[in-house]
Amino acid sequence: MGVGEDYEKVFVEPISNAARPATLAALSLTVLRLFAADEAIILQVILSIGAIMFLLSSFFIFFYSIYTTRRILWVGTSVTFLIGLLCSIISSVIMLITI
Repeated sequence: MGVGEDYEKVFVEPISNAARPATLAALSLTVLRLFAADEAIILQVILSIGAIMFLLSSFFIFFYSIYTTRRILWVGTSVTFLIGLLCSIISSVIMLITI
């Protein structure tokens, strides 16, 4: 391994791993801001919870990329990501029903 590969492993990989769920959080917040402002309060709550779960997942996966021996970080990543995904599916169904 060269110096560039070590740098990428230590500094770039955790950021790129954390960016994936953070993008989903940004999409949830965009939908909340643009489309769900006039909709039911339950849709707003579900989109907000989904965005928060994706952000928590992003933090968990960032720290898991640094401390790979911490199993609790991996469990936190998977649980919060799945809850965020479930909230996204539920909000999509609610939006389809209310259209």
